[in-house]
Amino acid sequence: MKLTVVGGGSTYTPELVDGFARLRDTLPVEELVLVDPAADRLELVGGLARRIFARQDHPGRIVTTSDLDAAVEGADAVLLQLRVGGQAARLQDETWPLDCGCVGQETTGAGGLAKALRTVPVVLDIAERVRRANPRAWIIDFTNPVGIVTRALLQAGHRAVGLCNVAIGLQRKFAALLDVAPAELHLDHVGLNHLTWETGVRLHGPEGEDVLPRLLAGHADAIAADLRLPRALLDRLGVVPSYYLRYYYAHDEVVRELRTKPSRAAEVAAMEKELLALYADPALDEKPALLAKRGGAFYSEAAVDLAAALLTGSGSPYQVVNTRNAGTLPYLPDDAVIEVQAAVGPKGASPLPVTSLDPLCTGLMAHVTAYEDLALDAALRGGRDRVFKALLSHPLIGQYEYAEELTDRLVAHNREHLAWA
Repeated sequence: MKLTVVGGGSTYTPELVDGFARLRDTLPVEELVLVDPAADRLELVGGLARRIFARQDHPGRIVTTSDLDAAVEGADAVLLQLRVGGQAARLQDETWPLDCGCVGQETTGAGGLAKALRTVPVVLDIAERVRRANPRAWIIDFTNPVGIVTRALLQAGHRAVGLCNVAIGLQRKFAALLDVAPAELHLDHVGLNHLTWETGVRLHGPEGEDVLPRLLAGHADAIAADLRLPRALLDRLGVVPSYYLRYYYAHDEVVRELRTKPSRAAEVAAMEKELLALYADPALDEKPALLAKRGGAFYSEAAVDLAAALLTGSGSPYQVVNTRNAGTLPYLPDDAVIEVQAAVGPKGASPLPVTSLDPLCTGLMAHVTAYEDLALDAALRGGRDRVFKALLSHPLIGQYEYAEELTDRLVAHNREHLAWA
């Protein structure tokens, strides 16, 4: 089995490689190709990846290259974890929206739209080259904004599934609070990427006992503190929102915080510099502890589980993925991409039925889905007016004066990545 990681020079990659090494019985990788245009980073990451495989006696071969076409030739699955514009572009995404009093964040709001505009054309070009190399290859997208990127891939007819680590992270936290093995918990996870709620926490599969009431009764303070939301809000909601909902439920508070502390992009850039220095040590043959602070926790477990299910039919039968709505949520278009529990196998991902949701959730999902429609249109066809409409439609913006100024700033900061600008 051959797997290719596009963006293989990412500092995330050792987390992924560690998962491939540890879980080789679940996913027997014979060849792992790391492809990245940044040759210096790729050399460091590739060297550590080979040492991780050697430490764990993994028989697979690791190849590094900057040649995308060679990397995807014959690949059974291609994992996308790229960042167009690098951390420098992320820093801009997190900065200029704050000047207008809007959240500066790389996956939602104006910054999220900028990332989508830079990313979608690049991903679609990669996907076409994958399709030419092997029409049966699966594309697993971990590139943000995952919902919009996955929707672009599916609309273009690619065999693609989107993946995010929010659900697996919550599963691990809930399991620790309940003192059970993570595999025993099935989350009733529903929403859009980075806009999700846990409406149930079930023991032993989708038909199991719902222990969410018990979880909230005994641990709501800890969960609320982790989400940085008031305990009283969780009590009133009766569900557990993802931490990304804080951008919506406490928007002005978040903006005040972001204006008074270093950006996450600056923190990550400093951390990446330190990580790359660690990766350069020829004695290092395991992922360093610092990597846990980089983000992407449990990404490797989720990625291995998904790839195994798609390629071999093994792995967990039910997984949280980003896939086509296809009538699952009747208040959203069929071609919307939703993030839900799905039955996953070699034929793809089929969403499980979803119980009715509070209009507080469904209304926001419909609103953000409308924004994603306009965002994808802007990413595919370009044009200042399309960017403006997408920004005006976003629930974190929604005022024409803000949308006008944000459009000017977005275009100014991203001209080198926008063919139409």
